This record gives sequence, C-alpha cells and structure tokens, in this order.
Amino acid sequence: MTANRWKLQDAKARFSEVVRRARAGDPQQVTVHGKDAVVVVDPERFEIRAKVLEEPTLAGFVERSKKYRGAPLKIRRFKMSFPSKYESPFDEDKR
Repeated sequence: MTANRWKLQDAKARFSEVVRRARAGDPQQVTVHGKDAVVVVDPERFEIRAKVLEEPTLAGFVERSKKYRGAPLKIRRFKMSFPSKYESPFDEDKR
C-alpha cells in the first residue's frame, strides 16, 4: 500500500484516515483484487458537469464523425408531385 493507494479491507478498517487524507487534497485510490475500484476525493476538487445534449440529426452525426469532419455537407432536396387521386392497381374502387 502506498500513501494514497489502499486495498479495500484496509480502506474499510481505516476509513477515517482515508477521508482525512482525501480532504487534505490528496485523492485516495481503493483497489479490489488488485484493480482500481474507486477514488475518494475532496468535494472541493470534484465538480459534476451535466453533458450538453445535442439534438440527434443525421447532419449532426455526419459532422461529428471522424471520416467526414470538415467536409462540406451538400444536401439536395427535391419536391415530388403526387396525383390528386391515387389509382389502385387492384380495382378496389369498382365494387
């Protein structure tokens, strides 16, 4: 165990000391089975920032993608004309 790295069992047994060191400005790492599990930090050093959600659009996805980043986006739009009355190929109107 180093000064700021604790095994879970040791951190549980000496939790007050872990908290005291974290509040002094030195983040304390806790491991479980030798792998990093959590970090105890002073709330003054920890800030939660909400993610800014963007409206998901195809144009936005293309703009954010690595392959097309910076490429000009050309979107062609066209109007379709429809007949005023649709004719059924199944002669549904003739009953």
